[in-house]
Amino acid sequence: MANLRVSLVQTDLVWENPTANCAQLEEKLASLAGKTDVIVLPEMFATGFSMTESGAEIGRGPALQWMQLQANRLGTLVVGSLKVKHGTSFYNRLYAVEPSGSYTTYDKRHLFRMGGEHEFYQAGDQQVIVSYKGWKLALFICYDLRFPVWSRNVDMAYDAAIYVANWPAPRANAWRTLLQARAIENLAYVIGVNRVGADANDLAYAGDSLLVDFKGGLALDLKAEDQILTAELSASELADFRAKFPAHLDADSFSLSSL
Repeated sequence: MANLRVSLVQTDLVWENPTANCAQLEEKLASLAGKTDVIVLPEMFATGFSMTESGAEIGRGPALQWMQLQANRLGTLVVGSLKVKHGTSFYNRLYAVEPSGSYTTYDKRHLFRMGGEHEFYQAGDQQVIVSYKGWKLALFICYDLRFPVWSRNVDMAYDAAIYVANWPAPRANAWRTLLQARAIENLAYVIGVNRVGADANDLAYAGDSLLVDFKGGLALDLKAEDQILTAELSASELADFRAKFPAHLDADSFSLSSL
């Protein structure tokens, strides 16, 4: 397994305006061609964290098509979540789109009740791990981060966990702390991508997108800047650490009940 280059895209978002968000992101991503393997966008990058029908994708909608176009042009895996309507139900759905146009999806399991997300969206019930360039990448969305059982790396099933988020500034310390905790307890890299700016509900976002290594160290810290940073995940260093410190062999067994 070769090393994997990962780019964290921390950006402001235009409220419920997929066209504007895709346009600004396309301009920002252009410089990454040939320089990265995986691009991670914030949660609901096309609309911001909204709970209306505006900007919702139906089927293979324009934002998903845009992701497929970028993945193909840039030759990377593109990861980000979208507001999706299926029948009469809405989902906060994460897409991991490959250069070929094929994609894997994950529906957010833990819906943020303090913001009413559980009243508008349907919860997912399937854990999802995508394979790309020999790496196993576990997919999660925002509030999932607070629930360590859902993120548990059973039998070292994944090498890195990706959390995309719209995580407000007042809870920034929890965001940073939990990303490091998930990396340490799961012996895996953790990629957390949050937005900056403010939304139409006057919620401010401080960014703090992080790439955390398997020991809990910070490989990337985007702080509060509107920026893109790239780093390389080391396959050999991960394997060596797991061999020297196989804490997973002493983990408790458990089973998950359905929602």
